[in-house]
Amino acid sequence: MQRLSFYLLVGLSFVLFRSAQAAHGDDDIVNSQTDKKHVVLLSLDGFRHDYIELHDAKNIKRIAEAGVRATSMQPVYPANTFPNHISIVTGLHPTNHGIVNNAFYDKDRIKKGEYSRYRLGLGKDDSTWINATPLWNLVEFNGGKAATFFWPESDARIGGATPTYHYHYSKYANYEQRVQQILTWLSFPEVSRPTFIAGYFSLIDTVGHDEGPTSAKTREAVQKLDKLVGDFYDKLTALPINIDLIIVSDHGMTPVDDTQLLSDTELQIPNTFVYENEGAQISLYAKPGVTLDDIEAEKKRLSDIASGRFQVLSEAARAQRHFSVSSRTGDIVVEIAPPARFVSGQPSHVSKGGHGYLNTHPDMGALFVAAGPSFHEGKVIGEFSNLEIYPAIAQILGVGLLTPVDSEVDVLKHALVE
Repeated sequence: MQRLSFYLLVGLSFVLFRSAQAAHGDDDIVNSQTDKKHVVLLSLDGFRHDYIELHDAKNIKRIAEAGVRATSMQPVYPANTFPNHISIVTGLHPTNHGIVNNAFYDKDRIKKGEYSRYRLGLGKDDSTWINATPLWNLVEFNGGKAATFFWPESDARIGGATPTYHYHYSKYANYEQRVQQILTWLSFPEVSRPTFIAGYFSLIDTVGHDEGPTSAKTREAVQKLDKLVGDFYDKLTALPINIDLIIVSDHGMTPVDDTQLLSDTELQIPNTFVYENEGAQISLYAKPGVTLDDIEAEKKRLSDIASGRFQVLSEAARAQRHFSVSSRTGDIVVEIAPPARFVSGQPSHVSKGGHGYLNTHPDMGALFVAAGPSFHEGKVIGEFSNLEIYPAIAQILGVGLLTPVDSEVDVLKHALVE
């Protein structure tokens, strides 16, 4: 009898609770869904900070006018795709998150007597290359859900976890499919809906390399992505939830002069070193048994043959670039300035545009545009480091940082509504 009375009391309490909700129109439930914040982070690879004007990106311009735009966003060094994409979602310099370039060796990883080599996307098979907590993990570890569509290394099982929703890279996934999937994710019921979504588009970078940053074909690529982003933004703003759209790029693009190409064979790097040629710099890794004196001698030899064509980075220069000597950055770094570029051997195809250079070079400046309830309207802010994005998104979503980062929300705080 006592148990029956207990269940009758619980049932009556539930009826009274639902009656009170109905009387108030379920306001609390509605408010919990509409007040919850969501962030969509889109990367337009290779979109230089001035392409909006240079290539008449009308839709991205109107999004900027509805929100915030930076005059430029400074990438980390080197200004290449993978190190910058990982820096954006971790708030760390490449030497701290582990992906120091698009390709590199690691002297601490030796397999069959040779140093292991990282290349684009290897984290999917071995996530221990990445030493950081990306935004999607931060959100998930704080009890939310995250989704990614091709963001570099977002399919790696970092810390044993991947985003709730993600895709392995496929060249067959068209851009319309990507934005439609993001809209579908945002249309899920609240219990299943991701609060952080990252998407990636490579077209502008690809064409910028092939044709150069000021070419008609690069303009066509910008126009295509601009229309896609504009349509996407209009559909986002029609959804009945709070969404902040942040549009970024990883780096800019600068013209390459094919009369100033320098083959790595001309450097005559001895076989006591392995090296990685990334176009804007060559990193040399001393093989086992090579002494510090041998390394210094090779630095001097390279400096002697440079003749103003390139420079061997000093310890001070490497520290200024946050690229000090480590097992992954190389014992020696040889750097070239645009419009010159290192090439491998005698290439059959030469790019007309390039990046990866010193991150403070004006043409390496990246795009930052954001609009939504967390951002001021019609505001322009000065240049800032892309390392500020990670803590800023964490602040917007109300998730606490689990690990230290290399930058605070400094310049970007002026873009955020208090």
